[in-house]
Amino acid sequence: MLFTHLSGWAQYKQTAVNESVLLQNANGLLPLKRLDEYKIALVTTVPSRYATFIHTAKRYADIESFDFNQYDEHTKYANLIIVAGSTADLRNDLLLMVRQSIVNKKRVILVRFDDGTNSQPWNRGFLGNGISELVAPAGGEEAQAHAAMSIFGGLAITQGTHKTEQTRLQYTEAKASGLNIAAMTAKIDAIAGEAIRGRAAPGMVVMAVKNGQVIFDKAYGYHTYGQKVPTRTTDIFDLASISKIAGTTPVVMHLQEKGIINLDSTMGRYLWQAKETNKKDITLRSVLLHEAGFTPYIPFYRHLNAGDIRRSPDAGHQVKVADSAYLKNNYYRDVMWPEMLQSAVKPVGSYVYSDISMYVMKEVAEHETAEPMDNYVQHLLYRPIGMKTAGYNPRTRFAKDQIVPTEYDTSFRKVLLQGYVHDQGAAMAGGVAGHAGLFATANDLAIYGQLLLNRGDYGGVRYFKPETIDMFTSKQSKTSRRGLGFDRADPDPKKEYPSKLANESVYGHTGYTGTCIWIDPKNQLIYIFLSNRVHPQVTTKLYDLNIRSRIQDVIYETINATK
Repeated sequence: MLFTHLSGWAQYKQTAVNESVLLQNANGLLPLKRLDEYKIALVTTVPSRYATFIHTAKRYADIESFDFNQYDEHTKYANLIIVAGSTADLRNDLLLMVRQSIVNKKRVILVRFDDGTNSQPWNRGFLGNGISELVAPAGGEEAQAHAAMSIFGGLAITQGTHKTEQTRLQYTEAKASGLNIAAMTAKIDAIAGEAIRGRAAPGMVVMAVKNGQVIFDKAYGYHTYGQKVPTRTTDIFDLASISKIAGTTPVVMHLQEKGIINLDSTMGRYLWQAKETNKKDITLRSVLLHEAGFTPYIPFYRHLNAGDIRRSPDAGHQVKVADSAYLKNNYYRDVMWPEMLQSAVKPVGSYVYSDISMYVMKEVAEHETAEPMDNYVQHLLYRPIGMKTAGYNPRTRFAKDQIVPTEYDTSFRKVLLQGYVHDQGAAMAGGVAGHAGLFATANDLAIYGQLLLNRGDYGGVRYFKPETIDMFTSKQSKTSRRGLGFDRADPDPKKEYPSKLANESVYGHTGYTGTCIWIDPKNQLIYIFLSNRVHPQVTTKLYDLNIRSRIQDVIYETINATK
């Protein structure tokens, strides 16, 4: 094993003062743990008055929010109800409806904003002991944000009898962080502006997390150079090869640590179709290290025959690869996968970056789990930890304008790609591939990055053993800088990869569409950059201007200034 044990590194450092007090914590409910277990309704007395509370809560989980009108109908299908309002607003006639929810075995969290001036004393016993009750200062947006974060573990509750720990990302706008955020913002703004003016990308989102606290989260530019739709931090991007480490690799990590697969076993052991090929004796470890000798890239879309793609679906063309583009059924199964298995290999051991590696790992995972990988990773990881948008084929789940468009494909699909994966091979595989196909927001990636920094723990639940995270993310190759699935900082400082100031602990990945995530255990830092630099056509200007690396170094300069 080449990895270093990292258990001494800190996880969260809370600098914000949280005045929320937890008066009751029924069955230890708070902070909430696995979010996939809850269907949450948030009911406030006056939604406009509690907009900050609602907005902050929705950063953590899929939540429907309402006022008390038609309370019964709005909460019928929820199993967790968050009720929020001032002490004066929470009248008994409203609380009677809440009491019915308790009778119906729903879990209730009552958030009471109290300035101490209410003429009537609060009746603590009206709802009984079966609820969790949080009291916070009335009035301010900060108190509302802190109360919402307290529910989900974004802030530790440090006052009162029932104390809690931080277990999730904290959204406190870097207050009390000790960092010069204003100066950092000005520098990042300038670099982002240079990128947009230089047509390196029409827009981008930059996010940074330090010690579990989001210190930067900002969107720039527009979805396209037509400047009609401004880029938002909540926009969903095509992550390209980040899919390798945020989609396929966590599934492989899980299967490895459960003993379902052995990285030193061969492709021939797990894949029947590989047994009679030149790949039967290649180990999964070599595949993950890009040392299997695979062909780097096969342009499958160039080999399509007339009639393989149709502009409208029919019985034989059901694989939607873009708007008004449908591929022949089972093309991946019948053409692409056999061609990959029969492709040439070079001697095992040399580093050759190949997309085929993650096609292989997806096939191994699906044969062992008997479930499509896109479904498996959702219930294994994304839904439990609150990655609300992460997934494949986002057009089946989200509005088109929430997804940033990529290339206007002139060679294959003949249409602007929006919510359909840019990578041609992944599209032909139905949008779900081991090397590409994953879409997500920056916030979702930050959650995943924090889980990795926490060495497998997030939201108070352990999803991976620390040693599993350590092994996959650390240097595992004798011939390259790579980890297992993960890319890493180049040990040669002259290469300045991923940036000039990045250190030897850094791991992550870039994506062809103009994306990256870099995780720095030494500094407890996560850096995310998402763009659509391939719009409207592929360009190298993002590389030429060194945009991603320069922004990363601005963040390093900011945090190094406080040391």
